[in-house]
Amino acid sequence: MKNILVIGSTGQIGSELTMELRREYGNSHVVAGYINGAEPKGELLESGPCAMADVTDGEMIHNVVREYHIDAIYNLAALLSVVAEGKPRLAWRIGIDGLWNILEVAREEGCSVFTPSSIGSFGRETPHTMTPQDTIQRPRTIYGVSKVTTELLSNYYFYKYGVDTRSVRFPGIISYITPPGGGTTDYAVDIFYSAVRGEHFVCPLRKGTLLDMMYMPDALRAAIMLMEANPSRLVHRNGFNVGAMSFAPEKIFAEIKKFKPEFEMSYDVDPLKQSIADSWPDRMDDTCARREWGWAPTYDITRMTIDMLEKLSARLKV
Repeated sequence: MKNILVIGSTGQIGSELTMELRREYGNSHVVAGYINGAEPKGELLESGPCAMADVTDGEMIHNVVREYHIDAIYNLAALLSVVAEGKPRLAWRIGIDGLWNILEVAREEGCSVFTPSSIGSFGRETPHTMTPQDTIQRPRTIYGVSKVTTELLSNYYFYKYGVDTRSVRFPGIISYITPPGGGTTDYAVDIFYSAVRGEHFVCPLRKGTLLDMMYMPDALRAAIMLMEANPSRLVHRNGFNVGAMSFAPEKIFAEIKKFKPEFEMSYDVDPLKQSIADSWPDRMDDTCARREWGWAPTYDITRMTIDMLEKLSARLKV
């Protein structure tokens, strides 16, 4: 990769991935793509080039790719799971119509493309424990349906046109920088905010709800590692299971309480979030990612908790 465009650079993953890529490849080589109403600010704006890059406008994407001589695109444009259920048409327009535009540009300009999939691409019929790399995918949310379509369409462009497409199935991602924004797994970020602020936390998922989770630094590593991987080793492409830890609400609560003994939590189950969570894996088997491109997480639940509490306390000035 020489010149990179990050589409959705001000979003949950994009804001941190853009800065990580700039540290890795140089500020001038990473373009922060954004849309109206979500313009870059602060360090993201000041540290490197920025450009309007709305995935629903194929010509705009084409112009940005040509202007900045882009050879790799990280496409992070999508609505989060709970938000998407309220806006299914918009979720499809951004996630799939937008992806089509990107893949067409990549086909014409010779770009590689990373578009993340998700644990949301699985459904109730999927094996939930150590979910295989290749298994049944029958999601019942528009978020999940769009993620399965993302995988299939990306594979189609690879086999049909030779476009170098790659993706991972991200679990829930936990970050101290980006606030929660409408995802099913966002409780695992909210709980840290409550703990640091000394507030009582009300969990929207019931006790015992296991979900795959990952700390943001590992998520960024996974995306970059896959895009740097030798293509001759890749048996799979879209998308790889990647994992780091799996826990239920009471587990992360107990971990936080080791360092915040006064912290308390109760439950008030959100039916929509619980229904979505129940359809997702308890834990994915990421053997293929480990074998084909050397994936391995660096954070477990304890190391993540210590870092989250420290960094979030500093960020919130608590």
